[in-house]
Amino acid sequence: MKPRILYTKPSITEREVAYATDAAANGWGERCYDYINRFEAAFAAHLGVTHAISTSSCTGALHMGLAALGVGPGDEVILADTNWTASAAPIVHLGARPVFVDVLADSWCIDPEKAEAAITPRTKAIIAVHIYGNLCDMDQLLEIGARHNIPVVEDAAEALGSEWRGRKAGALGAFGAFSFHGTKTVTTGEGGMFVTSNSTLYEKVLTLSNHGRARGQKKQFWPDEIGFKYKMSNLQAAVGLAQIERVGELVERKREIFYAYREQLAGVNAVAMNPEPEGTKNGFWMPTVVFAPETGVTRETLQEAFSAENIDARVFFWPLSSLPPFEEVAANTTAYDLPGRAINLPSYHDMTADEIGRVVEVLRGCLAA
Repeated sequence: MKPRILYTKPSITEREVAYATDAAANGWGERCYDYINRFEAAFAAHLGVTHAISTSSCTGALHMGLAALGVGPGDEVILADTNWTASAAPIVHLGARPVFVDVLADSWCIDPEKAEAAITPRTKAIIAVHIYGNLCDMDQLLEIGARHNIPVVEDAAEALGSEWRGRKAGALGAFGAFSFHGTKTVTTGEGGMFVTSNSTLYEKVLTLSNHGRARGQKKQFWPDEIGFKYKMSNLQAAVGLAQIERVGELVERKREIFYAYREQLAGVNAVAMNPEPEGTKNGFWMPTVVFAPETGVTRETLQEAFSAENIDARVFFWPLSSLPPFEEVAANTTAYDLPGRAINLPSYHDMTADEIGRVVEVLRGCLAA
């Protein structure tokens, strides 16, 4: 059997190992936050934001950020139907209702016009999820948010390395949330980051992130409110610091892999891939192919073909409204149509040209079948 091609795995070097070893050996007592503080500072500097708070997950960052915005029972939060449940779960945890709207056919991101049409007096926020590294139309969303006095939040879990008109994804909205899951371009195994340039919002989330203990509180073990426990460990932050110091290399490798795929699929008009509109940069976290309906290529035929060649095949996100916890929104026709004829492609850092070629052969074979 041919060697397995994984869809993703992290790039770990001697730097990550050295930092993690130092954290394990010395990162205790007075030094127990050293790598956390350094990671947060480096990440904020990379994004060009004022504040960053490391978390145990992107979900935790979203949960605390939405709570700080006052999202609660009876409220509504608008987001795209094409998403992973991590974007919607914090809304439900806060007692609010996720309102799923359709996506654009080219970017697979939230349709701004549909988002605006879904606004009601109960709308508390709009979440812009930059799916697979593709960017939401932030100009239009921010304009809508400003006009209706509704904050726009960026779920940039998959968009490290993506840029909108010179500004990095996650740095444009009221706050941004990132993921460092083991599949991501920059990883801490599990983990996330809350970022903002709004100092008031930062202080609220900082308090919430520490069991509700305000930064200036002099009494020991004295919470001023009920908060959360979504902290990242110093050990994880050590790995994260090493990764963010290599972020340029890691993002560029993702882009090299994507363009290698696109070059080898040039001329195949029956497939569409992640877009990169003028004035933007796509971090291409997950290269994705969507087959034209007339090809007859389906998710199931793609999975079978990849499995036969010992290649991981990761399916396109199901519409959230199609999943058991939520109510169906059949009007979101694009979100319902895309997953049945799409597949995510392998794109780990040390992928070889031969491995990329094997993946392309499978894609072309599906078209020829």
